[in-house]
Amino acid sequence: MELSLDKAAPPFWTLKMNFRRIFLVKCLLLWFPNVKGANTRQIYVAVNGSAFLNIMTTETVHEATWSRNDQRLLQIKNKKIKYYTDIKVCRCFVLSNGTLQILNVVKEDSSMYTVRVYHEDGKLKAEEKTELIVQEPVPQPIIYAECINKTTAVKCEVKQATKNQTFTMEVVYDKITKKSNLTKMEFTTTHSGRFRCTVKNKVSEKTTEKQVKCSGQLDFYLIISIAGGAILFVSFVILLIFCIRKKKTERLEDDAAGQSASDSGLPDEERTMQIRKVETEMAVRELPRPPANPTPRQVRVQQRPLPQPQGQQQAVPPWPRPRTQPRTPNQPREKP
Repeated sequence: MELSLDKAAPPFWTLKMNFRRIFLVKCLLLWFPNVKGANTRQIYVAVNGSAFLNIMTTETVHEATWSRNDQRLLQIKNKKIKYYTDIKVCRCFVLSNGTLQILNVVKEDSSMYTVRVYHEDGKLKAEEKTELIVQEPVPQPIIYAECINKTTAVKCEVKQATKNQTFTMEVVYDKITKKSNLTKMEFTTTHSGRFRCTVKNKVSEKTTEKQVKCSGQLDFYLIISIAGGAILFVSFVILLIFCIRKKKTERLEDDAAGQSASDSGLPDEERTMQIRKVETEMAVRELPRPPANPTPRQVRVQQRPLPQPQGQQQAVPPWPRPRTQPRTPNQPREKP
């Protein structure tokens, strides 16, 4: 029984040593990033494109071996290339600096590629991993927009070319953005204007736009512009009325001051003449127009000269007084 327990549970000193080893490996990974498994990166390439998987080390490469999923592809050593697979199937080449080039990539080329760099003495210098992800270009999106009950119904969709195709759909309108990972996006909004639908992934991007204007809708900025214009117009009218009234008041004050100055500087006779002249002009203006067939009395009234102010009218002899017939004295009545 004790033997089985010893076999089932490792002793304490063994666990302590394993912990020390794990801690030492982590420290080495932090201080020496070129140790195996330290560098892993991703590269996205479109279908039928060319992929370039370079080596991160900046020193001269004496020997390097490329493999895909632990299957060796080729080796470069002293600028000599050695293939471990069919070059037509691999469609891969290696450059003088150790960069791996893959032509006309397909979806099946998406894999983990590993390169091992060696010193001249054959010791491992660095090991780097690169994940190649091949994606198909995104299709052209189709956007629909129509007005329904003073609202705008928007729909953007794409026809997925292949299964498991990942991309991002983005619809922008009035500085508002909606994102989704689906193949179709539908929503309703009270805004109208230009809608832009964008579909993109790591290797391509395509956009479709459409202008929509629904009747009965007013844009927020348009409403603000109209309100601002109305406020400016009302302010201008009020200011104009105020200026006109102020100018009229100043003119009346100037006229009154000038009239008082002129009245104070003129003698009494001239002032009286001016007053009579003004009264005469006012009387002339207020006279009624003569009828088409004036009566003899109206003709005599019209022919009578208007009164003229003193000092200007000539001396006119007085009208002759009408003669009065002598009244016969009453004769005394005879007494019977």
